[in-house]
Amino acid sequence: MAKLIHSMIRVTDLQRSIDFYHRALDLNIAGRFDLDTFTLVYLSNDESEFELELTCNHNRTEPYSHGDGYGHLGVSVDDAGEHHDKLTQQGLLPSDLTEYIRDGVLISRFFFVTDPDGYKIEFLQRCGRFN
Repeated sequence: MAKLIHSMIRVTDLQRSIDFYHRALDLNIAGRFDLDTFTLVYLSNDESEFELELTCNHNRTEPYSHGDGYGHLGVSVDDAGEHHDKLTQQGLLPSDLTEYIRDGVLISRFFFVTDPDGYKIEFLQRCGRFN
């Protein structure tokens, strides 16, 4: 059986991305590999073994194209409203908080925020299948 271990995104300013993911998701550097033409940084926190891999190609200045296939990363949080307020106070410009209720039961409560390279992150409140 396969075990998901990380997802990789390409970034243009490594420190800016490290700072963003620390502020937005409380991710810290779990590993770093500085190679000749690129640097890999693995970010994680105590909530999960899953890591976000930041790949920064040296001397890259123009933004990466996400094409028409990239969707978003999804993370779960205890209270989406509380996290929305925190990111708003930090100036990270989250989208509106949205709720879906079916038959009086909260199906999902979520919002999105965009990282410095244009990647979208969905913050889902832990409920239903999003625990």
